[in-house]
Amino acid sequence: MTKQEEKRLEKLNTEKERMYEMFSYEREYADYSHICGIDEVGRGPFAGPVVAAAVILPRDCDILYLNDSKKVSPKKREALYDEIYEKAVAVGIGMASEKAIDEINILNATYEAMRMAVSKLSVAPDLLLNDAVTIPGIDAEQVPIIKGDAKSASIAAASIVAKVTRDRMMEEYDQIYPQYQFAKNKGYGTKAHIEAIKESGICPLHRKTFVRKYI
Repeated sequence: MTKQEEKRLEKLNTEKERMYEMFSYEREYADYSHICGIDEVGRGPFAGPVVAAAVILPRDCDILYLNDSKKVSPKKREALYDEIYEKAVAVGIGMASEKAIDEINILNATYEAMRMAVSKLSVAPDLLLNDAVTIPGIDAEQVPIIKGDAKSASIAAASIVAKVTRDRMMEEYDQIYPQYQFAKNKGYGTKAHIEAIKESGICPLHRKTFVRKYI
């Protein structure tokens, strides 16, 4: 075996060990039949919806490199997104629009998106692993995990699905409103985005409660 192959094997074994740890919550609650990870993306941006994903992974899941979506490169996220859809027992997506965010506030809009994501699953979960929150109005048992997207494979999978879904939407919106550079900033309040708001005003995708001071 060459040095390069040895290194590659060592790297792979390290990743397998990390993924074994990422399934510790799933093992702890193995008595439940359908464990669902939930996460959202887009609580902080100035524009666009908040998107939540709910993912039920199979018990014998062999997906590697699952992690908090912010720690995964865009290229790797895209590949993982496809693999999650291919191997998951069920995937549900929910979202709350910028209008809903302005009307009911970002926290309630996030809960709304999460409830919608769960309702879209083709298989009903009996346990939810959530990233740090307890979602009101859901019957299934819930386990909130602080920094869950870096500790639970199911939550990490949801984090990646939500992130890729929202990023793709913002890239499409960029075609309609190029002056705000949504493909680049994904709706977040970058310096260039704030300048564009001051120059061009806001568009229908902006959250008025978030950009009030720049209008």
